[in-house]
Amino acid sequence: MRLYHLNKILLLASFLVLVGSGCSPVPDSQNQGMIRVEIDVDGTLEVVEVPTGATVGDALEAAGISLEGKDRSEPASGVTIAEEIRVLVFRVEERIETEQQVIPFEVVRQPTENLPYGQEKLLQAGKNGLREIVSVRVIENGEEISISEVSSVDLEEPLNEIILVGMQSSIAPVELPSPLVYLSNGNAWLMEQSTANRSLIVSTGDLDGRIFSLSENGDWLLFTRAEEDEDLINSLWTVNIGSPEDSLIELNTYNIIHYADWVPGIEPRFAFSSVEPRLSAPGWQANNDLELKVFSENGWTSRVNLLQETNYGGVYGWWGTDFQFSPEGDFVAYASPDQVGIIPYEEAEKVPFLEMVPYKTQGDWAWMPGINIGPLGNVIFTVDHSSQEGSPVSEESPVFDLVAIPLTGGGSQTLVEDVGMFAYPLASPVTAKPSGEASYQVAYLQAVFPEQSATSNYRVSVMDRDGSNQRAAFPPPDQPALQPSRRWGAWSPNPNPEKGYYPLAVIYEGNIWILELETGFAWQVTGDGRVQGLDW
Repeated sequence: MRLYHLNKILLLASFLVLVGSGCSPVPDSQNQGMIRVEIDVDGTLEVVEVPTGATVGDALEAAGISLEGKDRSEPASGVTIAEEIRVLVFRVEERIETEQQVIPFEVVRQPTENLPYGQEKLLQAGKNGLREIVSVRVIENGEEISISEVSSVDLEEPLNEIILVGMQSSIAPVELPSPLVYLSNGNAWLMEQSTANRSLIVSTGDLDGRIFSLSENGDWLLFTRAEEDEDLINSLWTVNIGSPEDSLIELNTYNIIHYADWVPGIEPRFAFSSVEPRLSAPGWQANNDLELKVFSENGWTSRVNLLQETNYGGVYGWWGTDFQFSPEGDFVAYASPDQVGIIPYEEAEKVPFLEMVPYKTQGDWAWMPGINIGPLGNVIFTVDHSSQEGSPVSEESPVFDLVAIPLTGGGSQTLVEDVGMFAYPLASPVTAKPSGEASYQVAYLQAVFPEQSATSNYRVSVMDRDGSNQRAAFPPPDQPALQPSRRWGAWSPNPNPEKGYYPLAVIYEGNIWILELETGFAWQVTGDGRVQGLDW
């Protein structure tokens, strides 16, 4: 009986245990250490469960989702998941596109005195350029979010349209004893017989004015043109002024800063000194060389002599050396910041005649004395820099004197004291006096403020070859003085047929003036204010 009741009790207890266990709640995934992750990808919503401590990358892998290329997710794939989250997947696409754009040409209106006032003439037709642009477009989930330019190359440069605009004024024409060429707006012009008779001989618009020289017989013009190539400064060219449209010749000579000119008596032969371009100021390193070449009208050039090889050039030699051939071509005068001398054509060795204190400019330029050989070939006119009495630094002395260096013997002779550093003397052609003596004048620039001659304006002055009869000539005292430049003027090689005077052409405020120094008359012959160089 007791056994029966014991069995019933055990049976009831087992039943209650089973019932109790069946009524207990089923644990969820988080309680089991799993986290729910929703993934928004490609327009659908994927759901996965990952264990605690898993990363977003693990969740993506569990869902069979891969990130390729620049695809990304938010949060990033390396972020650890600590609770239920939604992951956004961004499909990223980069598209490289190439397009071509037109570069519109500019219209340049160029004043000229060769047309009546207000009249216009097309000098050069404009042409559009072409630019190729490569861009990257970034697309995320089908939407463009950015575009960036990665490269731009000009396949073809635009060509500016040049329109001449007449500015012919009431300036009276002046008779000319010799052809006069001048540089204006990057173009070369010719005046012949009269200042009213003008013609355009080089219309490229890129003449830089470094070199602008007419040959001895007046047939050829030597000049430099600016170069677009970053590795070049300029190039040397020539043109026959009698037929400029058919004879523009490149001379295969580059980077000319200080000197290039015709060799007297030997045409078509020219001499030049070159530099090497540099990124640092002043933009070059001088070679201080002197080379001679010949050319033919078909563009062929050949070196015939090397008077000076590339060399250090002495103090401030990085700036360069200036040269000038004698009238007979038998020697070359040279000038550097500390020395003036000659180089005999046959020996090709420097013979110094004047040693001077180099001027300390406190800048990225060097001072060089202008040199000019007298028409008889027996004297050099130049500027001497000497120390100032009582000055502790001789290199900074403001004392500059115009001197004559006789090549037949004897030391230099001071002609004009305190003339200023930019005197640039110019000897006239020879005039025969009734006595039979060969005479000539020397024009030069006189500083208004000699003690500040580096920044002073100057006036044209003239004297006899021995320094006598010094007088200011131009401009008048009541007019502003002119800014000095190395090629400030030029004497006509021929005299006025009626008066026998040699006219002097000068550049004043961007215009050409013809001076008759014997009478004091001066005539303005251009009016556009754009002249940069001239030669007879």
